[in-house]
Amino acid sequence: MNKTYLQKPAEVKREWHLVDATDRVLGQIATAAATKLMGKHRPTYTPNVDGGDYVVIINASKVIVTGNKGETKKYYHHSLFPGGLSTRTFNEMQAIHPTRIIERAVYNMLPNNHLRTERMNRLKVYEGAQHEHDSQLDQKEENNGK
Repeated sequence: MNKTYLQKPAEVKREWHLVDATDRVLGQIATAAATKLMGKHRPTYTPNVDGGDYVVIINASKVIVTGNKGETKKYYHHSLFPGGLSTRTFNEMQAIHPTRIIERAVYNMLPNNHLRTERMNRLKVYEGAQHEHDSQLDQKEENNGK
């Protein structure tokens, strides 16, 4: 009889994945990154073990959204003081903090549990094409569907 395989934390082998966000849709990039961070692309996926990989996303300032979401998609931040709600559109956020757009999208696609912080620590987002992970990425480069 076959037994269900449960991965142990000591058995996890992490890889590095490079994703170029140039002219790619925000949701598709975030979904692919969240899948790799969780390790769901592996046959050894175990929900309670953090078996995901590292993900490096470059050219975050060139990510796109479909339709008129550039003007209608809102990002909210509250300072916790009365009247402290600030609102920015997607286009404003892309001009000011382009990496936060992708980080926030991936963060909200990860399960809300104690592994979320560890998984987000393995996500590296860069505004341009320059990044400092060349030595780790020698083994793995991909463009995820484009």
